[in-house]
Amino acid sequence: MEPWYSMSLGDGMLAAMPQAELEAAFQRAFTAAGGPSNMAVFTRHESEGRLHCEVMAYFSPAAWDLAKAFGAQPCEKPARAELSLLAGDKRAWLALFPESDR
Repeated sequence: MEPWYSMSLGDGMLAAMPQAELEAAFQRAFTAAGGPSNMAVFTRHESEGRLHCEVMAYFSPAAWDLAKAFGAQPCEKPARAELSLLAGDKRAWLALFPESDR
């Protein structure tokens, strides 16, 4: 199984700029790769008991070049719950989470 990659985009209130930069870089890479359905970046607000939430970005295995360029680290496939598709085609849900119905 190929690894996923993750990184923090920072505090939920301040993550808009890093998210926009990541989304723009993804769109260039996605277009260059021919728009594969299994190439995507998801985000989730995570608090883990802290006062403020942190926005985490999860890169699918097909987005590993971009993940490495942004300094993301290998991780387990994230749980589907409460993920949002930041960048990629809507087909990514089915391609990457076939066990879920969305």
